[in-house]
Amino acid sequence: MHHDDSPPAARPPRRSKPVRVLALTLAVSASTALAGWLAWGAMSGPAGDAASGARPAPGPTASGSSAPGSSGVTASPGAAPLAGRTVVIDPGHNPGNFAHPREINRLVDIGTNRKECDTTGTSTDSGYTEAAFTLDVSHRLRTLLREQGATVILTQDADRPYGPCIDERARVGNTAGADAVVSVHADGSAVGNRGFHVILPALVKGGAADTARITGPSRSLGENIARAFARATGSAPANYVGGGTGLDVRKDLGGLNLSTVPKVFIECGNMRDPKDVALLTDAAWRQKAAQGIAVGVRTYLRG
Repeated sequence: MHHDDSPPAARPPRRSKPVRVLALTLAVSASTALAGWLAWGAMSGPAGDAASGARPAPGPTASGSSAPGSSGVTASPGAAPLAGRTVVIDPGHNPGNFAHPREINRLVDIGTNRKECDTTGTSTDSGYTEAAFTLDVSHRLRTLLREQGATVILTQDADRPYGPCIDERARVGNTAGADAVVSVHADGSAVGNRGFHVILPALVKGGAADTARITGPSRSLGENIARAFARATGSAPANYVGGGTGLDVRKDLGGLNLSTVPKVFIECGNMRDPKDVALLTDAAWRQKAAQGIAVGVRTYLRG
């Protein structure tokens, strides 16, 4: 099966999501201030849900609505470093996609070519799905960013039957005029392939796709997230893509091609490798993953 974050169709189809490699330089370092903020993050956010994929109460989605019991921005503008900033979180795949093969296999225009609307995503051997993982991490990330004063929008919150399609996911960030967009994923590569990587948009121009304005800012966003994610989780950059940098540049992803605002994907680990699975299915580790992404976003937005 193919994913928006899968390689072109010329490669053999499989559940995993290998990616092209473009080596970049990554310095895994953090300032004392960053470490302090990370320590703050460790005391914040959800306490942890079971690896079965149970979700916290739904919060605001692309519609801007807020379900009962969801938290809003609590910090005052003077005390909130991200006040006035908008961050869109794009949880990869929808738990309902499995039941809608016809709809998600519909081709949509990504500027340079046409691609499937969406896919089911991957899963662990025990059945913990990528869709459940991405929602869990996205909820935790939303809480952390709101506590910093950001306005946070989710592209989906399992609040629709399937999707949204990859072109619609891009439009959510564009319409919101987001300061940053992060698409949360987990990979499905071969056993032995471990670690995280952040996918950056390549320079693309074709049809509705034109990434000229966002490649630079997106690279900065991705580098900040990669550094903070490594520090927060203790995970190493992927050993199978990116040349050990934790970064990869791609031109075949509709979610990046069609974005007009800074956007990156993060593959938090490999759901097909037992050692990575032990991390991805652990609620405490997922909280660290959210903290790492949040620190990276905050560092990027604070310049």
